[in-house]
Amino acid sequence: MTESIDPLGWLRALPTRGMPDALGIEILELTPARVVATMPVDDRTRQPFGLLHGGASVALAETVASLGAFTNIDATQFAAVGVEINANHLRSKRDGLVRATATPIHVGRTTQVWSIEIVDELNRTVCVSRCTLAIVPLPTPASSAT
Repeated sequence: MTESIDPLGWLRALPTRGMPDALGIEILELTPARVVATMPVDDRTRQPFGLLHGGASVALAETVASLGAFTNIDATQFAAVGVEINANHLRSKRDGLVRATATPIHVGRTTQVWSIEIVDELNRTVCVSRCTLAIVPLPTPASSAT
């Protein structure tokens, strides 16, 4: 992303953010070195037995990692796409809020690896995750025949 653009302002100006909006994810901090977001534990994010769904935690983790990767690339020429994610679910949660913090482990030319920790309101670890993203060139528009 170019230095002159405020990534958090750009994100908040989007009309929709897809899954993050559906899950109630709110981005609090968005920089090349750290991304912080919260997600409610409610009917949108619980599994049928009333606990935070592991898939919701993974969606939160990939969201913060992808956004962090985005801040480390020239988004006019490249995209960051997830290629692998893992998660260890360490504590259950029935309600309230979880907070994810993502930090880069590796920021390379063609790949990035991010570490994500998800905690509850008492700063107890709910989930730890690692996400690998590929940095791929955006497709160039096909030239028109003259």
